[in-house]
Amino acid sequence: MWRLIYSLLFLIPGAAMAGAQVYEPLSASTRTVLHRTISDQAVPMLVTLPGPEAKDWLDSMTKRLEKRISDIEERRAFLITVHYEATRAGLDPELVLSIIQVESNFRKYAVSSAGARGYMQVMPFWVDTIGNPEHNLFHLRVNLRYGCTILRHYLDLEQGDYFRALGRYNGSLGKAGYPNLVFNAWHRHWTYSTASQ
Repeated sequence: MWRLIYSLLFLIPGAAMAGAQVYEPLSASTRTVLHRTISDQAVPMLVTLPGPEAKDWLDSMTKRLEKRISDIEERRAFLITVHYEATRAGLDPELVLSIIQVESNFRKYAVSSAGARGYMQVMPFWVDTIGNPEHNLFHLRVNLRYGCTILRHYLDLEQGDYFRALGRYNGSLGKAGYPNLVFNAWHRHWTYSTASQ
């Protein structure tokens, strides 16, 4: 039933998949670390894979994303930024693509009923908590930087438990619906293996 409901949300223009993500008080040291992570604005590039492997990954993902982002230059820039920000946060870029698919269906200006914004559906309270007022959550790099940093924080908090971390990210901790949607998208659409290329 949840799968049907979530599938229907993707058909509604402008609908976004953010749950009731809530502010959880952070220690001063955690807030400082997350703030530093958000503030660093390094130039995105595919630096974590060797030359041919980077090209193969980008080519593979570019084809998979074609129906969602039609312009090839925009698509490639998007994927390079996703790869950079995910890797920078110690996350699998394909997991991040899965979250984006479930959260916003690759819509840059998606806004949920709870007020979450952008590709990764980041709640505005995070800007006050770890960022600065100039950060625009609809900006590709800013949105991905926040989303990846927040997910990394939750993964660390949950000692690497993806199911619980995804539940926290969506504000549905303890419920299987959201993590299962992300896992399904990851395995069905975004898993990348050099052996299969």
